[in-house]
Amino acid sequence: MKPESNSANAKPTLRGVLLSKITLWFLFAASIVVFLDQFTKELAIANLSPNVLTPAAPPLVNWYLIYNDSAAFSIGFGQTWIFTIISTLAALALLWFGPKVKTVLWALLAGGLLGGVAGNLIDRLTRAPGVGVGQVVDFISIPFHFPIFNVADSFICVVAVTIVILTMRGQKIGGGQ
Repeated sequence: MKPESNSANAKPTLRGVLLSKITLWFLFAASIVVFLDQFTKELAIANLSPNVLTPAAPPLVNWYLIYNDSAAFSIGFGQTWIFTIISTLAALALLWFGPKVKTVLWALLAGGLLGGVAGNLIDRLTRAPGVGVGQVVDFISIPFHFPIFNVADSFICVVAVTIVILTMRGQKIGGGQ
């Protein structure tokens, strides 16, 4: 007869971690963000002319299609390959740490962040002028000389601000005690 194991002290198996409810929320959030990002980029490419302002909800939102070879806020203009490496490392880190979060909220945040990073990484890997140096499709323009951005950028920024707010309120990153 096998001794009964104490489930409180049992180590989670790889299968258990991968199939946990929180991990599924993490992967679901990432998948939704990647889908929305890539879908809206394809819509922008199909319906907008590059460098032409198209009113969407003036004066707050306009469409302005550009192909960006820098990072957020035009940092590192022409250094796309560096951002490909950084994005790849960030995506791998999120894939490693995302399933380890303790709450659904943190799973959604980590998934949203992964989706944003992966959305722009897909562009850098698959768009012209080539693998690793592809330009990111940006098309959302708001007033006040704010940089043109996309859905992935939006998720990255919103999640980052949310994480800062939560941690300033005393929540531990990942939702652990």
